[in-house]
Amino acid sequence: MDILAQFMSDSDSTMVGVLVFLAAATLAFSVMAIVRVQGSINRRAANIGQIEMTDHAAGPRSLRHSSLKAAQRVVEYTARHYAAGDAEGTKVLRQRLIHAGIYNPRATAYFFLCRTALAVGLAAAAFLLSPVEPGGSSYWLLIVSGGIAGYLSPGFYLGQRIKNRKAEHRAGFPDFMDLLVVCADAGLSMEAALDRVGTELGVSYPSLAGNIHLTNLEIRAGRTISEALEHFGDRLGIEEARSFATLIQQSAELGSSITDALRVYSDDMRHKRLSRAEEKAYSLPAKLALPMMICIFPVLFVVILLPVFVRLHVGNY
Repeated sequence: MDILAQFMSDSDSTMVGVLVFLAAATLAFSVMAIVRVQGSINRRAANIGQIEMTDHAAGPRSLRHSSLKAAQRVVEYTARHYAAGDAEGTKVLRQRLIHAGIYNPRATAYFFLCRTALAVGLAAAAFLLSPVEPGGSSYWLLIVSGGIAGYLSPGFYLGQRIKNRKAEHRAGFPDFMDLLVVCADAGLSMEAALDRVGTELGVSYPSLAGNIHLTNLEIRAGRTISEALEHFGDRLGIEEARSFATLIQQSAELGSSITDALRVYSDDMRHKRLSRAEEKAYSLPAKLALPMMICIFPVLFVVILLPVFVRLHVGNY
């Protein structure tokens, strides 16, 4: 009986110890959770205070805020003005901007603002930094030339960018068709094939890969393959892409095999690329004729005729 009583008393002591430990642990964890929540609240409050201070620093009375608002109003006004217009020149400019890879809806406004700013800026620079004496005809001609150069330079830059992108698209389109044929032979759908080909061409032809990615996004957004490929051809600006869109559309309407059509068109693209390379090779002699006449033939004449001239000159004495 004494042993049983001692065991019961030991059990009570153990139970009390366990309860005390659980209570202390619960209290400690509660305090830690409260401290952590309080720290998170303090950090959020500090971030909100910093944001408010930044907003207050860039408030409506600050010079930076006023400048940004004024520039935004000018851009919005110009964008509304040219977006509302249906002039043929504006439409052509929008198409050229798309061919250059500029898809911003306000790109037309930015183009006209940039052209105006460059014209005024270069004319002002020529007016202030002209080495010609002011007042003469050469002085005003230099100012007018600076304004004209600033007015035309955005168009030249845009044309050069379009030329480079079209050259990249035209060079990469046969590879695009070959990879598309391989994916079609492997059993991939057109959407999956475009996604895969765009990933593979990302390093060699980044502009073409970007347009393929945009086409995939249009298809995922709900457009049909024909419409997405038609927009793809309009963005690339080359006849091969428009013919490819027409080919896919006709194959889908007539029910013919898209794989066979792609294979035939891919062979045609390879032959066209080979024909362009041969055309450049055949035109090379004609292009080298003028540099040879200017740079090489005078040197040959001097080397051949100079000894004769020297001998005749010495013989006269």
